[in-house]
Amino acid sequence: MSVKECGHHSSQRRNLLRLILGATAAFVLLILLTIFLIWVILRPTKPRFTLQDATLYAFNLSTPTPNTLTLTMQVTLSSHNPNARVGVYYHALHVYASYRSQQISLATALPDTYQGHRDFAVWSPFLFGNVVPVSPFVLSSLQQDQSAAGAVLVNVKVNGRVKWKVGSWVSGRYHIYVNCPAYISFAGDRSIAAGGLVASPVKFRLLQSCSVDV
Repeated sequence: MSVKECGHHSSQRRNLLRLILGATAAFVLLILLTIFLIWVILRPTKPRFTLQDATLYAFNLSTPTPNTLTLTMQVTLSSHNPNARVGVYYHALHVYASYRSQQISLATALPDTYQGHRDFAVWSPFLFGNVVPVSPFVLSSLQQDQSAAGAVLVNVKVNGRVKWKVGSWVSGRYHIYVNCPAYISFAGDRSIAAGGLVASPVKFRLLQSCSVDV
């Protein structure tokens, strides 16, 4: 084989390699563009949570142990999926009550739930906290809230995971954090006992929108 023929074959191989690399790059770019367009068109909107009501059975501070809180309440939470083409899977959701950034109840597990397009889900968990240790300033904060407004702000919080479903495709898990403020009033039925607030069972209709982070 002559030098000229050898150079010709080498040039052909280089051209073929460039063609293969160009085709591969174009294919990868096409896939990435398709994924990007699907994400832009079907980009999921985070669910909307609402705290519908809360029934308070006990909210007792420092009985019998100082700087402890006993809480029993039931809440009704609803979630709305606003997406027309995206479903939502809820996994390992836990709900608990918080006051002044301190958790005051055990975390109650919610059942795993699938929420279809523009669908609603409703949960009514009980929240329990029996003689939960709290910081000393909580007592004075409760007394200030009672004297100033006759109510306390209890935050109902939800932590868990969500997955998005588009057709048969299901995404990976994303963390979801929900915070629902609930103003619990003791007006008309309140007293100071053992340094804390005591309330009879009473139901509060709240219809309070919650903040949601995904």
